[in-house]
Amino acid sequence: MKDLRGGCRVYGFAQIRRVLSKVRWPLAILASAAFVLFASWLRHSIVSSEPIFYAYLQIVGCLLAFTYAANALVRFRGTHDRLSLMLAFGFILAGLIEMVSALGFYNVLAGGQQIQMHIPLAWTVGRTLLAVLFIAALVVERRVPHSREPSREMAIALVVVAVVAYLTSAAYLGSTAEPAIHPLAMIARPWDLFPATLFLIAALGYGRRLRASHSAFDWALCAAAWLNVACHIAASQSDHILDAPFTLAQVLKVSSYALVLCGALLDNVRLFEQVRHLAVTDSLTGLANYRSLLHSLESEIQRARRTGRSFSLLLLDMDDLKRVNDRYGHLVGSHALRRLATTMRANSRSMDTAARYGGDEFALILPEANAEVAAAVARRVCERLAHDGELPRLSVSVGTAVFPQDGETIEQLLNAADRGLYGMKNQSGGVATLSRIAACL
Repeated sequence: MKDLRGGCRVYGFAQIRRVLSKVRWPLAILASAAFVLFASWLRHSIVSSEPIFYAYLQIVGCLLAFTYAANALVRFRGTHDRLSLMLAFGFILAGLIEMVSALGFYNVLAGGQQIQMHIPLAWTVGRTLLAVLFIAALVVERRVPHSREPSREMAIALVVVAVVAYLTSAAYLGSTAEPAIHPLAMIARPWDLFPATLFLIAALGYGRRLRASHSAFDWALCAAAWLNVACHIAASQSDHILDAPFTLAQVLKVSSYALVLCGALLDNVRLFEQVRHLAVTDSLTGLANYRSLLHSLESEIQRARRTGRSFSLLLLDMDDLKRVNDRYGHLVGSHALRRLATTMRANSRSMDTAARYGGDEFALILPEANAEVAAAVARRVCERLAHDGELPRLSVSVGTAVFPQDGETIEQLLNAADRGLYGMKNQSGGVATLSRIAACL
């Protein structure tokens, strides 16, 4: 019944996803229309925010932008991801521009109604620049996703961003039309539709990117682009500074920064987990590596001393691996090692630790297991490997050591198991024994 309920649940989720995929664009259009109507309604609202609230939003936005930029630069140094590099410089510039804008905001308020009827140039330039870099990061990633010379390309990216910033500023400063507010028009700030369009292009691009990559950071970038689209749609309905649409635009902008930072931090957790896994895992077999084996042995020795219970260590060595490599090739030899690793995993408990000791040698730690249990496990691994249905047929020799009879330190246990292993390897046509040595020929 549990399997049936689980299957029904999965089938139900699949159906819901299919239905949503079919109606996502109509739903997106309806949501966009509803948001435009909401922004228009806010325009006629008497609600307005205090200057201090705007100042706090700007400070928080700057801190979020700089924090994400630092995080992205560290990520670039570790992953050589050019998307992170471009976005890092984009958020640095956005943070700097917004910091300058916040410092001069009270001068705008003190300048009277005439000055307040013009859109601040810092807002227009900063938002357009960030939108352009959102798109540029997507294009750069698609062309050349990974950097080969990080230090050199950081300098190149900085120059490119500086050129883009200069051209964006020059375009606005050299424009004959001034970005003014038109309180009586249907769209009070038509200039905000340009960065909204750029962010829309970026949102569609990052949405398509989710088909190939869908980490928390990828979803956050896509959602942040859409939030910035909404930010500028709301700003286009603002007919004076600090009114409700203006405040909503600022909140959406800061929220997009927070979303990108949260996505980056969550993705860092995933990357750190991958690095930790790679640090303790053998890349060929997927078993624990030598470092992890020693750590597990030390932990098991300490636990056994506390509880007074014994544990066993098996050392397994594949017979005639060189012959397999010479006759069938190294790919078959590597697959033979994976076959042994799979057999060890399938015939051990979840509390056991299977590891690659080095080369064609493997180890298996069996907590709370005596010599007889260890010998039985060794026999089972040997038999299952010899009859796994694949060619060439494989066999392994196994040596065992039991704590504390065969040793009380890592070195003593490994030496005891190693002596048993090679003692059995040197026998011809040997028979498995149960006195702390097991072997399969």
